Amino acid sequence: MTEKTIVAATGNAHKLREFREILTGFTILSQREAGFCGEVEETGETFAENALLKARAVSAATGLPALADDSGLCVDALGGAPGVYSARYSARRGFCGTDPKKTDENNRLCLLRDLSGAADRRAHFCCAVALVFPDGREFTAEGSAQGTILQEERGEGGFGYDSLFWSEELGMTFASANEVQKNAVSHRGRALRALAERLKGV
Repeated sequence: MTEKTIVAATGNAHKLREFREILTGFTILSQREAGFCGEVEETGETFAENALLKARAVSAATGLPALADDSGLCVDALGGAPGVYSARYSARRGFCGTDPKKTDENNRLCLLRDLSGAADRRAHFCCAVALVFPDGREFTAEGSAQGTILQEERGEGGFGYDSLFWSEELGMTFASANEVQKNAVSHRGRALRALAERLKGV
């Protein structure tokens, strides 16, 4: 593959940093740096569908290859929820917490409420990534990370549900891990490395 400049189709600074740390052979521009300031509605029913929606829209708008991911937390006792609605879980559940603007915090509090008393706290993070080129080529890959949901938060790092997700492989929450540790086993890290393998020789 000769195209080494890719636009990250995300407004999430944490994800942008992970893209850059894992895909070291590429120049990763933020969508703002590439001139895209809009938002793409995630109307897909799967992580892969949402990733493709975002990557297609940003590639079409910028004329550059665009990389997008969609990821979420799937909890066994909740039938796979929050799933594709992980980023807006509390809003969908009508839970406002102490401050409606603290979305990540409210999502975590809502999850703890919904799992109150649950003996089965198994969960996994799932991530689908999509790379779309202006010429119509599309590549996708997926990754997952197994764990359990704690009854209280641990760790100061990470984002989203990281402080509640106990990684079986790391023996700590994602929020307690440093970036190297997390990227080695995370759903997003695995999906991005799988995508990089698919791109070899393209």
